[in-house]
Amino acid sequence: MSALGDGRFGAVLDAEWSVGTRLHGGYLLAVLARAAGESAAGAGHPHVTAVSGTFVEPPEPGEAVASVRVLRVGRSVAQVRAVLAQEGRTRVEAHVTLGLLDDAGPWWSAHEPVRLPPEQECFLAPTDPPGAGMRVPLMAVVEERIDPEHLAFAFGAPSGHGVIASWQRLADGSDWDPLSLLVALDPVPPVSFDLGLAGWVPTIQLSAYIRRLPAPGPVRVRLAATDVGGDRMDEVAHVWDDKGRLVAQATQLAAVRVPADPNPWGRV
Repeated sequence: MSALGDGRFGAVLDAEWSVGTRLHGGYLLAVLARAAGESAAGAGHPHVTAVSGTFVEPPEPGEAVASVRVLRVGRSVAQVRAVLAQEGRTRVEAHVTLGLLDDAGPWWSAHEPVRLPPEQECFLAPTDPPGAGMRVPLMAVVEERIDPEHLAFAFGAPSGHGVIASWQRLADGSDWDPLSLLVALDPVPPVSFDLGLAGWVPTIQLSAYIRRLPAPGPVRVRLAATDVGGDRMDEVAHVWDDKGRLVAQATQLAAVRVPADPNPWGRV
């Protein structure tokens, strides 16, 4: 990322961080959060702590410009508005809150880490998923191992529970940090697969919180849906680090094609 002056930063969007032909939503938010951190607001507030992004148009791999406008700089937080543009068109817009994170555990937490089999007993997601009809280049940079109990959809028998859990590591061996956790919070496959809803699930809006600095090692991710209808679906993600502490959480609204059957699972 290069500074262009006047709160503008040049970026090159990497096609490797894609699902099919679309750049990954968490990656795009990380690009904007990085620009926010490199702006004047990031001087005393080096970490992204919250981001709310709206995906206006899908950007293409290649050159883009991230523009940052500082809204407020306080003692503990700084708030900025960031826009990712290509060819003069807004592609993604976000409000980013910056602060200073540490690795202290929570004072109180209602969420225990999701239970998963050992990493090596979980299914390593490939870049060319069988039957998907598209490549997932993202799986070359993020090593994701999915709980075998949540893979019934791959055999034509989705559970209908609306939950997918996995281990995740960065494939190059890097440790997770506040920026890369934004990628972990938008995992693939979408939880709609566990509901028997195939096809593209584009993110419309995503809000994420980064709670603390993660410990070195893999993270555990649980993705779940709460309600599906009107061709819309929510996805709620929680991420725990290798010490079992909640380090990030997110909620997103996504578009999904809902079949005509109003009650496919025989439940009210």
